[in-house]
This record gives sequence, C-alpha cells and structure tokens, in this order.
Amino acid sequence: MVRVVAAVLCALGLSAVAASPARADPTAGGDLQVAQTLGDRDLTFMLRRVTGLPGPLHVDVLTHRGTAAGTLRLGAVPTGVSADRAEGSSAGTTTSRASVRLGGTPGSYGAALDIDRAGPWELVVDDGSRTARIPFVVPGQATSPPELAVFGGFVTAGVLILVTLFVAVRVRRGAWVLLPAGGVVASLAVAVTAALLSASLPPPPQPGGQVDATNDNVTDPYAVVRPVTNDYSRPPVSLELGSYPAKAGERGTLRLSVTDGATGLPADDLVVHDGALMHLLVIGPTGELWHLHPIRTAPATYEVRLRLPAAGHYAVSAEFARLGGGVQQVRSATGLTVADGPAHNGPAHNGPAHNGPAHNGPAHNGPAHNGPAHNGPARGGSSHNGSARGGAPALPAELTPQGPGTRTIEGVPVRLSAPSPTAGEASTLTARIGDTPTLQPWLGMVGHMIVVGPLDKADATSPTRMGQAAQGAPVWAHAHSMGGDMSGHSAHDMRAAPAHDADAMGHGEAGGMEHGNADAMGHGDADAMEDGHETGKGDGHGAGTGSMSGLMPLNGDSPADETVAAYGPDASFVYTFSRPGYYRVWIQAERDSAILTVPYLLRVSPAGGAR
Repeated sequence: MVRVVAAVLCALGLSAVAASPARADPTAGGDLQVAQTLGDRDLTFMLRRVTGLPGPLHVDVLTHRGTAAGTLRLGAVPTGVSADRAEGSSAGTTTSRASVRLGGTPGSYGAALDIDRAGPWELVVDDGSRTARIPFVVPGQATSPPELAVFGGFVTAGVLILVTLFVAVRVRRGAWVLLPAGGVVASLAVAVTAALLSASLPPPPQPGGQVDATNDNVTDPYAVVRPVTNDYSRPPVSLELGSYPAKAGERGTLRLSVTDGATGLPADDLVVHDGALMHLLVIGPTGELWHLHPIRTAPATYEVRLRLPAAGHYAVSAEFARLGGGVQQVRSATGLTVADGPAHNGPAHNGPAHNGPAHNGPAHNGPAHNGPAHNGPARGGSSHNGSARGGAPALPAELTPQGPGTRTIEGVPVRLSAPSPTAGEASTLTARIGDTPTLQPWLGMVGHMIVVGPLDKADATSPTRMGQAAQGAPVWAHAHSMGGDMSGHSAHDMRAAPAHDADAMGHGEAGGMEHGNADAMGHGDADAMEDGHETGKGDGHGAGTGSMSGLMPLNGDSPADETVAAYGPDASFVYTFSRPGYYRVWIQAERDSAILTVPYLLRVSPAGGAR
C-alpha cells in the first residue's frame, strides 16, 4: 500500500509540473530599432519589447549631434483585423498618447504608451508638420498543440492514477484495476509521444515576419489553418518617384510609392531591415551622398525632406525588405533632375549634424543643420556654396574623394587600407576611425560602405557629372562591418607581420591609387605613403588600441543601440569588385553621436595582374 501511495504522489508531482505549460514568450524577439528622417531631423526610434499584456511600450528617441530641440507627439494605434468584428472594431483608433521633448544635447529621450492587446500596431509620430507611421507587432501568448497534448496527457494520467488507487482499495476483483491503469499508460504514452515529436513539427508562419499579421494569427498562430510551405516569398516591387519641383538650394519633399511588381497594387508590407523601413541613397552631381530613411506616411507611401544644393542629375536607389520577400535593392530608372536656383550661400556647415559629405540631412537650414546629421558624408564645418551660377560648385576638401591613406573628417583622423583591389577577387578594406574604441552602432552596424562603379575616371572625379554617371553605373553595393577582430588586437598592431601576410591583414599596397598621385590626391603621411601606395609604416593613430568584436546581444535578442560607444576603431569590409575600373566608395560610421561619411576613389585592377 505504501508503494502505491508513493507512486501516486510521484505521478501527481509530475502532473503538477506539467500543469504549467510552456508558453511562447510574448516578448520573443528583441527591441525594434527604426531610423526615420523626420523633416529636418534624423532620429532613431527604439521600441522596447512589451513584457506583459496589458503593459507599457517604452519608446526611446535617440538624437544626434545637430538635431533641433522640439516636441514629438506619439500615439499607439491598433491596426489588426479579426474574424471577431467586436475585437477589430477599434482598429485605426489611437488608444494611447504621449509626448517627447527633445533637447539640444544628443541622447535618448523616452516616453511610454499603453498596449492592451496582442496584434499589429502602428506608432504614430507627429512633429507638427508631418506624421510618420511605424508598423510593429506585439506578440501574444500561445500554447502549441504538442504542449497541449503533453499537458493533457500528464494531467489525465494523474487523475487516472487516483482512480486506479480508489478502485484497488474498494473493488474486490483486481481485474477492474486494469481499466484505469490502462488509461494511465495510454495517457503517458500520448504525453511522451507529443513531447518527442514536438521538435520535428514545423512552427507556424511568423506573423509580421513571414505572413501578414492579424489579431487572430498573432494571438494564436496555431488556430489559423494554412497549407504547409517553406516558401513565403513575394514578387519584387517597383519604386516610383513623385515630382520634385524644388530648385537647387530650396527645400522640397520627395514622395516615393512602392508597388507590387506582379499586380501593380500598393505594396504596404515592408518590414524593418537593418534598422529602417527603407534606406534611400541619393548621389548628387558633385559626388555627395545622402543616406536617408524616408518616413511612411500612408500605406505604401513614403516621403523624405531634401535640400539639394547643386543643379544637375541625382541618382536614387532604395534598399528594403518585403514581408517574406527578402532584401531588395531597387534603383530608380529616372532619378532626379534639379534645376538651377538662387545662389545658396548659407551659413557654414559647422553644426554637428554635418558629419558626412552627404549633407547629413535633408535641410541645411541653420548653423546646426537642424537635421539628420548623418545622412551624408561629412561636411566638416566647411562652407558650402551650392551651385553658384555660371560655374561648377567648389567642394570642400573633406567632400573631395581621395585614395587610401589618412585624412581628417570633422577633426577625426580616418585611415583607409585597401591592399591592391583586383577584379574578381575578395578585397578587404579597413577604415580606422579615430584612435579609440568609441564607435557607436548605427543602423545595427559598426560601419557601412556604399560602392558605385566602375566609372570613367573623368566622371568619377567630376564635380558636375557624378550623379549622371552613378545613374548608369553597373554596380551599386551596400556592405556592412559588424566590428573588429575577435582577438582584441587592432589591425594596426599587426604591422610587423611578414610582407606575404599583407593581404590577409588588410594592409599592404593600396591599389586604389595611381602611382605618384599621393600629393595630387591630397592625402597620406609622408612616411606612410610612397608613390601612391602604403608602406608598412604607421601613421601614429591609435597604436596599441584594441578593436572590439562584432555586435553582441545585450538584452536578450536585442543588440547594442547607439547609446553604446564601445566599438572600433577599425571597421573592416570584405567586397569583391566584379569589374576593373574606378569606383566611388563612401564609408560611414557613428562617433560622438555624429555620422561621419568619408568619400574615397578606388582603382580596381584587372584580373591577372595588369594595371
């Protein structure tokens, strides 16, 4: 009898443990990071994961050097549809509001919104002139069918054990005991089988990641019956540019429409990719680069505010990811042609926002630029005279592309090593930005590299034809650097390595320059450059400084955001140039809450060693 009681207690304990089903974490996944070029501000919104329902959604707004102070009004709007009409009746109605006061100092400014249900939502951001709508999904708690089977099997087994015990004590004939005992065995078999098979069953499609999110499939993704498939891809999209009547030096708004390539219908299913819904690249006639993040103002409709300084042609490309469709890079077939306007002799670009030769922001309207400082190559505090009538615009020295070597952008020494890039072979380009590991991850990466080419040398160096040349360039590429080496030793600490290891170390000969052009290109130390190529000598920047490895998650699945200044100073890129010729390269990284954009000109040699 004692043995029977002990067995019953063990079974009850086991069923009690199983009685707490393992539920999907409602906050599964990390924080959502979305960069937005909102008017004259370039902001990063951090949507912290919701830890319980109902509960708060914490929104942190990260500003950059030169961002204008002001107030943003935030709202949370449920957008999900449901088979239950009552449940979906509040879709499109703002259920929670808050405001954020942005200061003049770069940093994080937060607010909290109330979230009362799982499903698709929109974060509405209003700066008083325009409204951005950022879609996001709040996951629900759902128990999978295998978990239900395990739970039910163990609970049933526990109950039947009690029945078996009662029958064994009360009934004289032992044969009756076999009935509930058999039920115990069957229940345990169901539970164990479900537990073993659960690992082999395919998970349901992820709402908001593979299929469109609704209230129903977010709340219980297992309740929606779908054909089993591993292919959730969708057709490519078309990018249409709206008219841009603004002239050189004037503010204007560029509107973009995204349509399905198979049906022509609006494609309102872009998902956050590399920290933004859309990455817009604009290359101007002078070779300036704008890296912007248009705001979503309506389904499949985006807009960005610009102030293009020079008359001429601007090439436009967008990179985004469609729901279930993967990453796409779509180049506008037409680009933009900007007419000449009044001479633009505005104040010197000395605001922090001008940390990239790409205008660092859609509107150059003040000393501090008041705009998304990091949308273009570094201005470096130089005066920019736009497209003065009757002649080509004079570019500041920091906007002029140079070959590998050392130069200074915004007071920060930047050294590029690009050892003998050859067509068809993987090349390692290493940029040392500053001399301390204080780079901040921008758009989830330590560094970005934009590549356009191959180009005719005259076009690649022209102050008026670069936009038209980029429009027809065979290659547009966007590469990333996740961080430095894993050893904690910087590449510059390795200069004593044998000569035959130069390529592996990312140093050695800088094949992107022509012989004897070091002085003409205006860069390079006398000791570090000879005949247009790098020697093994250092430039004295950051000797002995370690380089932190790639971005590691700091909050569950959430990587470090821009508030963490602990990476670099090296940003390395591996890229294979498909053709020989001249390439324009822009390297971008965030340091001291400002985006530095450094323009380069590389010459890629033909395969086989010919130069």
